Amino acid sequence: MAGSSIPTSRFCVCFGLVVIWFGQVVQAEPIDFVHDIVPVLQRNCVHCHGGREAEGDFSLNTRAIIVDSGHVDLESPEDSYLLELVTSADTDIQMPPTDRPRMSEPEIALVRRWIKEGMKWDADFTFAIQSYEPPLRPRTPELPAPRDGRDHPIDRILDEYLARNAIARPNPIDDATFLRRVSLDLIGMLPTDEQLDAFLADSNPLKRSERIDALLDDEIGYSDHWITFFNDLLRNDYSGTGFITGGRQQVSTWLYASLRANKPFDVMARELISPPSKASQGYIDGIKWRGEVSAGQTLPIQFSQSISQSFLGINMKCASCHDSFIDRWTLHDAYGLAAIYADESLELHRCDKPIGETAKATWLFPEIGQVDPSAPRSQRLEQLANLMTHPENGRFARTIVNRLWYQLMGRGIVHPLDAMQSEPWNEDLLDFLAVELVKNQYDLKFMLRLIATSAAYQSETEVASEQALGDDYVYRGPRSKRMTAEQFIDNVWHLTGSAPKRFDAPVVRGVIPSRDDADSQASGLPESNGPELTAKWIWGPLENGVAPGGQSVVLRKTFELPAEVVSGGAIVTCDNGFDMYVNNRWVSGSQEWTRPEAVPLRGTLKKGANTIVVIAKNFADVPNAAGFFFQAHLNLSDRSTLSLPSDESWEFNPNVPTSGEHKLGQIRGPWHGVSVVPALSVWENVINQQGRPMLAEVATMADAMPMVRASLMKNTALMKSLGRPMREQIVSMRPDLLTTLEAIDLANESTLADAFADGAKRLIDETGGRTDSIVRSLFRRTLTRQPTDQEFELLRSVLGDRPDQTAVQDAMWAVCMLPEFILIR
Repeated sequence: MAGSSIPTSRFCVCFGLVVIWFGQVVQAEPIDFVHDIVPVLQRNCVHCHGGREAEGDFSLNTRAIIVDSGHVDLESPEDSYLLELVTSADTDIQMPPTDRPRMSEPEIALVRRWIKEGMKWDADFTFAIQSYEPPLRPRTPELPAPRDGRDHPIDRILDEYLARNAIARPNPIDDATFLRRVSLDLIGMLPTDEQLDAFLADSNPLKRSERIDALLDDEIGYSDHWITFFNDLLRNDYSGTGFITGGRQQVSTWLYASLRANKPFDVMARELISPPSKASQGYIDGIKWRGEVSAGQTLPIQFSQSISQSFLGINMKCASCHDSFIDRWTLHDAYGLAAIYADESLELHRCDKPIGETAKATWLFPEIGQVDPSAPRSQRLEQLANLMTHPENGRFARTIVNRLWYQLMGRGIVHPLDAMQSEPWNEDLLDFLAVELVKNQYDLKFMLRLIATSAAYQSETEVASEQALGDDYVYRGPRSKRMTAEQFIDNVWHLTGSAPKRFDAPVVRGVIPSRDDADSQASGLPESNGPELTAKWIWGPLENGVAPGGQSVVLRKTFELPAEVVSGGAIVTCDNGFDMYVNNRWVSGSQEWTRPEAVPLRGTLKKGANTIVVIAKNFADVPNAAGFFFQAHLNLSDRSTLSLPSDESWEFNPNVPTSGEHKLGQIRGPWHGVSVVPALSVWENVINQQGRPMLAEVATMADAMPMVRASLMKNTALMKSLGRPMREQIVSMRPDLLTTLEAIDLANESTLADAFADGAKRLIDETGGRTDSIVRSLFRRTLTRQPTDQEFELLRSVLGDRPDQTAVQDAMWAVCMLPEFILIR
C-alpha cells in the first residue's frame, strides 16, 4: 500500500465486512446509460425506431419493449439479433441502412458491453414522445387530513400516498441515527463526541427541530457544505479547463457570500442570469474553449443549455443540435434562448451545419411574458431573469425543491432531476413544496428545515430491491445516499486531524462581503467591511537594496495592549521563509511565501506588554530581493480595535538564536531599526489576491479558524475517483455506484494512508494507548454508535493490549471503508 503502507492481510483480517463491501459493489467502470448509450442510439437508431417511429415493428422507446421484441437475448447476449443487425455486412438487413453511416467499431463495442452487462436503463427514461406535459403555473394542492396525529404537511401527503398504495409506514430512526444523518445532510460533517453525548442526554421533545435549526444557523458549516451542491449545479470550480487561458471565470466569492447570507434563491438566479457585476458573471459566460468548437459548444449555446438545466431541469443539449428525440424542445427553442445572450446575430445549425436561419431571442413560456428581441443584450438578460423567476413560473420553484428533496431523501420526486418533463411520482408533494418555497421568499434554509423536520425524513431508509430500483418507482421511505467525495474526505480529515491549513477557493469565511458592493464582491473583500492593509515589506540590513544571500535575521515588534483580545489575528508571509513566536512561544511558520499564513492571535496575546519575534530567512545563495510581511487586526474587550502592521517601528537583530521546537531561544546583542523593502509586483499580487480575504477571515476569529473543507480545495485525483466532477458540464446527480478506481483508491491511496497514520498517532495520544478506549472512540467518531460485542472483540484481538501506530492505522482505515461509514442512512 502506498504511503504509510497497510499490510493487505491485516487489512482484510481487521474487518471481513470490508471484503464483503468490495465484493458486492466493486465492478468495472460502469457504463453511463444517458451519456454513453443514449447518444449512440440517437445517432444510429432513434430516427427510425424511436418516438412515434417503429419501422419493421421495432421500437427502442423503452427497455421493456426492446427485451420483449426478442432483439436482445440477455441470457446469451452475443446471440442478440440487435448485434447482428449493427455488425452485418448484408445490405438487406444491416442497420443503420445503406443510406446512413454505419455504427462505428467503438460504438458497437459499447453497445455489445451494455447488453452483456444486463442492458441497464435509467429509471423514467424513454425515447417515446412524452404525453405528460408539466404544468407551468403554480398549483396549491389540498392537504389530506392528518393520520394518527401526524400533522406535518409532508407527512399528511405521504401518509395518504402510502395508505393508497397499501404500503406500511417506515419506522422512525433513533436519536443517534438522526443526528448522524441530519449533520451530514445539512453541514456535511459527522457530529462530535460532545454533540452526540449532549443530544442523547437531552430529554427535550423538541430537540430534533432545535438541532436542525442549530445546524442551519452554522453559517460556515452550511456554506462549506452546500457550495459543493451549487458548484456542481453552476459548473463552478477553482481550477480546470479554461482557467489557465482566461476563458473561464469562477463565481466562488459571490456564491459563498450568497450562501452565508442565505440569499433568496430567486435573487441568486437573477444575479446569475443578469449579472449586476463581474462577481456573478462567470456562470453565463461559460467556458471559452481553445481553438475551433462545434456549434453546440459556442458561448450562446452553452448559455442556453446551462440556464435550462440549472433552473428548469430541462436537457437542452439534444435540442441544440436538432429537435429533441426525448421531449418537446426544438432547435428553435435552444437557439431562441441562445440569442438572448448573443452579442451578434446567431445562425441556426442543425447537426453542426448552418441552415440559413437567424435565431430570434425567445423565452420558452410566452404565456407569462416574452423577451424583446430588439432590446440591448443587457435588457434581454434582465427580462429573461425576471421571466425565469416570475411568480407564475411554477417550473422554476419545482426544479429547485426537487433537487433539495433528492439531496435529503435520496431520490427525486421527479427523477432523474434534469428530466422535469417527466411525471412526478407525487404531484401534490412537488407542488406543495414549490408553493411553500415561493410563499417563504425562496428561502432555501426554510425548505431544508421543512423537509428535515418531517417524520418522513426521520424514518428508516428503504432497503431497495431490484424491483424497487426499476422503472415504476413507489415511495417506501428515504433512500440511503453515498457520502460525496468532499464529505468523505472532510470526515477523514476531521477524524485524523490532517486537514490542510489553507484552501484554494477565493471565499471569505470571517467577514461577509456587502451584498451591495459589487466590485468588492468580485475581489473578495469589501473595503467597508474588511480591515485595511497598511503593512510594509521589511528586512534587516540590505546590500545595494537587496538582502544578502543565505541570510537569516530576527525581526521584533514590542507593544502594549490596553485590554484582552476578544478576536482577531494576522496574515504573515516571508520571501523565502519564516518562524514566528508570540511571547516566546512558536505560533506559525512557512517556507511557501506565495501562500500567506493566517494566524489567530486570541490566547497568545495578553493585556499589557507583548512581543512578536520572527526569524526571517533568505534561502538564496546570492543577494536577492527578500522581505517579510505582517498585518494583524485585533478586537479588544474594551470594544476598541488595533491594527499591527510590519513597518519602520519594527527592529532587527542579526544574531539568530538556537530555538527549541516550540520555544524561542535567547537572543543576544543590540537591536536596530529595520529596512523597508520596495515591494515587488509578485509580492503585491499575493497579498491582494490571497492576503486580503484571509485577513478578513482571521480578523473575526475568536479561536482557531474552522477546519479547511474539501469543497474549498481544487480537485484532486482522489476526489475525482470518489465522484467529484471536472465541472466542465453541469452535474445535478453524482454516480451512486462504487467503481474499480474508487475501490482501489479507498484501499490504497497515499494521502489517505498518510492521514490515517497521523490519525492513529493522535488517537493513541488521546486515549493513552488503551485498546478499549481506542475501539470505542473510533466507533463513536465514525459510526455514531458503540461497537457491538462481536465488533469490539474482533478489533481488540487485532489491536492487542498495547497497540502500535500501524495497528491503529489499520483499524481506522478498515472502519472508514465500511458501508455504514460511507453511506448516509
